[in-house]
Amino acid sequence: MAKNRRGRGGPETVEETVDGGLAQLRPDRDRPRGFTLLIDGAPQSHVDLDDPAYLDFAYQRRLGHLVDLAAPSGKPLQVVHLGGGALTMARYVAATRPRSTQQVVEIDAPLVQLVRRVLPLESGWRIRVRGGDARAGLAKVPDGWADLIIADVFSGARTPAHLTSAEFVGEVRRALRPGGWYAANLADGPPLRFLRGQIATVHTIFPELCLTADPAVLRGKRFGNAILLAADGQLPFADLTRRAATDPQAGRVEHGRALLDFTGGAAAVTDDTAVASPPPPPEVFD
Repeated sequence: MAKNRRGRGGPETVEETVDGGLAQLRPDRDRPRGFTLLIDGAPQSHVDLDDPAYLDFAYQRRLGHLVDLAAPSGKPLQVVHLGGGALTMARYVAATRPRSTQQVVEIDAPLVQLVRRVLPLESGWRIRVRGGDARAGLAKVPDGWADLIIADVFSGARTPAHLTSAEFVGEVRRALRPGGWYAANLADGPPLRFLRGQIATVHTIFPELCLTADPAVLRGKRFGNAILLAADGQLPFADLTRRAATDPQAGRVEHGRALLDFTGGAAAVTDDTAVASPPPPPEVFD
């Protein structure tokens, strides 16, 4: 059942129980039609209905850089989003690359209904939202269909185990066109075992990798998000490094030998050995 909480002289916070917990769409005091999606108090994403190209969260800005660099400016893309949330990245692609065709796979149907009701998509955007498990939805994508696949799936603030294995990444590569890109939002903290294992796993499927994150996360000083980008062809390391360095929350890009050294000999993950990403410590969302 939905509840509305009116802010002081502004829009209301909308609360509704969804499959993943208590969802809140909280108004942004600095943006008249901006909202932050929270699930059980954990911030998930931000949407500005007046400016869909605005990305508030650091990890989403880093994903935005990848969208910008995936093809010449303005060229339409075919994109698969595994995990929908508030559909922030699908909105960004539609706003910055008109005529793009996008598929979103989101398991939480009540969340999708809430987002589409309170934060409606613009008419004319070619965005298809499909309910169901991300891996099952990926299996329905035709071979070589996608220019870009973005995995941003969390259940209880953790990436499910079956979306972390080499078999899963093999399905990603099957659905990508030659030269297409795979981007995964990964969350980890010290001692970074999960992140190191994911780099090793993805490297068994894709020859080119890079990782973008807050330097403190890469040093194992705190819990946070890292964006892993993979391809079977050349990646724009210099352009990405330049963009990450000028973000409001500057990021660092690791690639090549330095990135492989970062894994510390971690073993690749299979369906038989996969585990969910670690839960964030309570203080992360305080």
